[in-house]
Amino acid sequence: MSRGSGRPSRQSKRPSRGSGRPSRRSSAIEPSIDCAERRRPAPIQLRDAFLYGPPIPDSVTDHLQSTLPNVGAGPDPCSLDDLASEHDVLCLLLQRDYYCTNCRKQVQAVADRYDEFRDRRTEVVSVVPESPETLQEWQDTYDLPYPLLADPETAIGDAYDQPVRFGLLGRLSDFFGRMPEAILIDVRDTPDIAWVHRGRSTFDRPSIDEILEEIDRIREVTPADAGA
Repeated sequence: MSRGSGRPSRQSKRPSRGSGRPSRRSSAIEPSIDCAERRRPAPIQLRDAFLYGPPIPDSVTDHLQSTLPNVGAGPDPCSLDDLASEHDVLCLLLQRDYYCTNCRKQVQAVADRYDEFRDRRTEVVSVVPESPETLQEWQDTYDLPYPLLADPETAIGDAYDQPVRFGLLGRLSDFFGRMPEAILIDVRDTPDIAWVHRGRSTFDRPSIDEILEEIDRIREVTPADAGA
């Protein structure tokens, strides 16, 4: 190349010494893979789980008797107290919101194995912080065989200390903050919270097998032994 041609020399295009490795610039598309992995992290198995810990708080007992609109199977309006009389255990699934993909997957997965819950005298109750009108679309789409309660004021979630991320910002917007929670309540005698799984992310949920195993553990303990 002649001097002063204005074009870059061939030498400027040659890789520098030791550049057999891909340059940082050449791997510009790789972060998209990393981002995809970050969007789908492995579930964080961090839970507050216990068998027959502190007595159920009075405020939670009150919410067993309070009623919420039910767009799923069962009575409408529905109270947890109504369901307790015919079951040994209540399985509460506190969801994030109407749009949550993992919430939708969970309610369908439970519906597919609902007979296994019934065999254990357990009623599943999914609670979503949405209006009945909004939540009705879930029921129209998935035809869930168990109660699907609309809780737009988040009364149940607040009573059971449903996790909320990002502090005040999370409490102001469910889009940012409300995390899933699974609760098992032994209702054979005096209602008692027997097991809790509080999610750290929308992916952090117990498997169906894990929930069923915990129900089996609860039912192996007699109410008299639980209160001892």
